Amino acid sequence: MKISDHILTTAGTLFYKEGIRAVGIDRIVDEANVAKATLYRHFPSKDHLVAAYLTERHERVLLQLREVTSTVTLQPRDQIALIFERLFEKADSPEFRGCAFALAVAEHGDSERVVSIAREHKNAVRDIFRSVMSAARCPTEQAAAHMSLLYEGALATVAVGRDPHAVLVARDCALSVFDMATTATFKATA
Repeated sequence: MKISDHILTTAGTLFYKEGIRAVGIDRIVDEANVAKATLYRHFPSKDHLVAAYLTERHERVLLQLREVTSTVTLQPRDQIALIFERLFEKADSPEFRGCAFALAVAEHGDSERVVSIAREHKNAVRDIFRSVMSAARCPTEQAAAHMSLLYEGALATVAVGRDPHAVLVARDCALSVFDMATTATFKATA
């Protein structure tokens, strides 16, 4: 593992578990067992490190979501169900604290870099739902927006209520949105 990846993994784990503001550079240096100069050689500031952490997480989450949507054996409705079921698996963990992007903006919202990455992530998640609805040959915008809000709401509800079953409720609501959109499309074309 490259040293920059090691630092990023260490910092990301601490940021998600304890919070961005609560974790200082000295703590990251100690936990990663690197010199401060080494950290700053790879990440010129804490803001850069936070942005790298969020970018890496963004890429990882999108990869997992695209894995679901690229499964050709799954119908669009099943893809939506699986997206929420995988989120449920993550949420059903004592380490789960909710959406890393919402947490980062809540703590570090004065950073345009952090806010920009968080917005990009939220738009990309909506695009995933948009692509699923497009594959189902349905009007995409409203249904994708609803599903995205259900996904985001599930993340927030689990973070506050500590009940991962909220994700399954959100899944059922998303499937209802899908069913209503596909029924309306079918009726309009019949």
